[in-house]
Amino acid sequence: MRRPHALVSAILVGLLGCAGVAALAYYVLVRPALVGVQIAAASAADNNPPLRRLLLALILAAQQPNLLPVSDDPDAPPQVFVVRPGETASDVALRLENAGLVRSGSALRWLLQYHGLDRSVEAGTFLLSPAMSAQQVAVALLNAQPEEVTIVVLEGWRLEQVAEACNQLLGIGAEIVELGRVSAQQYLPGWAQVPPQVSSLEGFLFPDTYRFAKDASAQDVLQAMVSNFSSRFDEARRAEAQAAGLTPYAVVTLASIVEREAVLAEERPIIAAVFLNRLRAGMRLEADPTVQYALGFQRETGRWWKVPLLPADITGTDSAYNTYRNAGLPPGPICNPGLAAIDAVLRPAQVPYLYFVARGDGSHAFATSFEEHLANVSRYQGG
Repeated sequence: MRRPHALVSAILVGLLGCAGVAALAYYVLVRPALVGVQIAAASAADNNPPLRRLLLALILAAQQPNLLPVSDDPDAPPQVFVVRPGETASDVALRLENAGLVRSGSALRWLLQYHGLDRSVEAGTFLLSPAMSAQQVAVALLNAQPEEVTIVVLEGWRLEQVAEACNQLLGIGAEIVELGRVSAQQYLPGWAQVPPQVSSLEGFLFPDTYRFAKDASAQDVLQAMVSNFSSRFDEARRAEAQAAGLTPYAVVTLASIVEREAVLAEERPIIAAVFLNRLRAGMRLEADPTVQYALGFQRETGRWWKVPLLPADITGTDSAYNTYRNAGLPPGPICNPGLAAIDAVLRPAQVPYLYFVARGDGSHAFATSFEEHLANVSRYQGG
């Protein structure tokens, strides 16, 4: 085990000599910084002595950048990762770092220690992506069963990407695509108000960590993901959709666009508000991800979402999903959104914006008037 560096040692000495100041520092500085790295299932955290837990909290607060995903590309290809019997959490964390699946093996180990889970990593087969945070990786590693495989479905994946992930461990990718394109009326609940002409399960394969038997069928996988969606889009959210004058199907459709547009979590409700404002004003959504969805698989890059999207793509793509050419919502979801994107549509920001443009750092510049929008485009995109 690596020895703590001088700063951590100094912190420990300070804590031992000044518990009151340390407690104040925890509640003022550390506790807010830990938001986003909590693991709900980590009831074992109380097994840590309070002082040790506080020290780990301080370390994690300083390690926040190392708990972020390795890649900011939500479509980064996942990898099969095998935890061998007898491996320690330290061994696994180091191998995850070497495989490019976490930024820092040490930070992941400290995260597990903070929650009292560093001895809970079990042997198993996992599908992990560099687009997963350290928290998501930690959750995936817990309580594995030897006869099961663990698959993490990320927010914003389309049906084919879910199928590709499942194919790596279960070998049923083709079956998932085939069944997923025709089973909406069979699998989706009536309260979702899916139009009768809709046949695809796109949008309803809820992003989460799943464990399946090694002989799981495509039916098993799709049913598990749709059932998860149904439990997450609970009665309270259904009531919110009704109060907003939206069907659950419309909420999921718009949430799928918000999922692909938003990079920063705090901007989701604002982006949702822009699209809702445009719909109310009778304006076209003009959302790039809908064109990317229509374009489909890009053989040149081996990816499902074309980047960059060219003006010719926007003007030349003849599809009902092209929201530059068609008014209203597209025929259905363009990806599988997470709960945060769904909630953004149900609880949008109260803003008057009708436009936004990417700044290039993940954030967006919002505008109410077209003139202001053009100025933002010129400023941030040089045109």
